[in-house]
Amino acid sequence: MNAYPPLNGLRIFETAARLESFSAAANELHVTHGAVSKQIKQLEDWLGVQLFERTGGRVKLTDTGWRYLVQVQDGLDLIANATSQLLQPDRQRRLSINSTPTFAMYWLLPRLADFRDRHPDIDLHIVTSDRDISRLDTPFDIAIRRGPGDWPGHLAKPFLEEWELPLCHPALLEKIPLTSPADLAQHTLLYADTRPTAWQRWLTLAAVPELKPASRLHFDRFSLALQAALDGLGVVLGPLPMAQREIDAGRLVAPLSLPIVPVRDYCWIAPRAAIDDTAINAFCQWLEQQAVMHQ
Repeated sequence: MNAYPPLNGLRIFETAARLESFSAAANELHVTHGAVSKQIKQLEDWLGVQLFERTGGRVKLTDTGWRYLVQVQDGLDLIANATSQLLQPDRQRRLSINSTPTFAMYWLLPRLADFRDRHPDIDLHIVTSDRDISRLDTPFDIAIRRGPGDWPGHLAKPFLEEWELPLCHPALLEKIPLTSPADLAQHTLLYADTRPTAWQRWLTLAAVPELKPASRLHFDRFSLALQAALDGLGVVLGPLPMAQREIDAGRLVAPLSLPIVPVRDYCWIAPRAAIDDTAINAFCQWLEQQAVMHQ
């Protein structure tokens, strides 16, 4: 028996498992749905196990399929890295960084010139997304998410603590005072779909769990809610140290010093198979150094 399963079947399996759809896999790979189904069935027959449950035209990975996916992705990452280094030995190393939009905009980008100065041989490709890393459409070298999380096949480490306080534009306080949590009843509160329970958690700890604000504004992304606060539209429950530069510049103020609500730390996440990559290690170490310097 050949020690290697059908390699084309592995590629199709990884795509279908990542997208959780045979049809989506067919579109990405530019083949027919039938070709995807046939290749996966051949792979299952070769392995002697069922990788997908098929019900009502939908597919779902079995527990065995999930375990196999993690190992297959590790192997494909190794092949991709080896091929990249072979074909481009004298060219600049390119790192793909997948970050949440708010972190990228307010913490990462203002510090990125320092990394470029230290590592001019490394090109960076920054992609933003709020999706779980298991549902990303494109591969990455390093992802930045709040954690801890369930990230099989990856190594992860928290590097930046985050906490929340109400933030607003200083001009807003000239119109409507904000000296106690109860004063928020006179303000517009800014909400983000990506942090749906943040305000209620803070209000509960501030001993005003039933507070009703004057109005609410909702946004699909937190970066928009933060920008709305910068534009004077209301009070956002803002993250520190993410928004510290805006406070230092006088564009935002934190009128209430308590309660300070800690939330999940930011973590770097890298494929386990690529953890010995010098460029990946350099970027992760730089993240940790910047966090210590600017906490």
